[in-house]
Amino acid sequence: MTAGAMLELPVREPCDLCVAARDEPWKVIDEGEHTLTVINPWQFEVGQCCVITRRHVATLLELSDPECAAILAAARRVAGALVGAYRPLGILTFQNNGVYSGQETPHFHFHVVPRQPGSDWGIGPPQLATFDGAGREPGTAHDSAGDMQRRERVQASVAQLAETVRKIRSNLPA
Repeated sequence: MTAGAMLELPVREPCDLCVAARDEPWKVIDEGEHTLTVINPWQFEVGQCCVITRRHVATLLELSDPECAAILAAARRVAGALVGAYRPLGILTFQNNGVYSGQETPHFHFHVVPRQPGSDWGIGPPQLATFDGAGREPGTAHDSAGDMQRRERVQASVAQLAETVRKIRSNLPA
């Protein structure tokens, strides 16, 4: 048993990141041998995206060394494109492992978020300030009962997401 297998993982069948990569190729901003960079359908900040592994693995603990290196290289590449596209105040990166850390999809993903002028959610991952359940009691699992209502506040339309993907892609280095 790997260390990653000992963490409690979220359950999503089918895996929404595998589906997006396979069935919704317009969501893919960039791709490499081990990674895909995809748009996040919940745009807490315009341009928020994730670097995911091509191989379906759930956590950081299950990644190969080549996947680890490829993830950071892809994150750096898209961060540069986000700076070119949006001129953000900063770039936030984060990644969650297991439900008790806030992981919601059982597929490794590394968030890359351009922090925009006028952002009002402080420092740290945006959903912590947006979701009412942030700051839960230590050792308690996330109660997902109100997640759909909270997500509706930040879910972008397909047209908005497609335009965001186009803008980020146009700023990727050749």
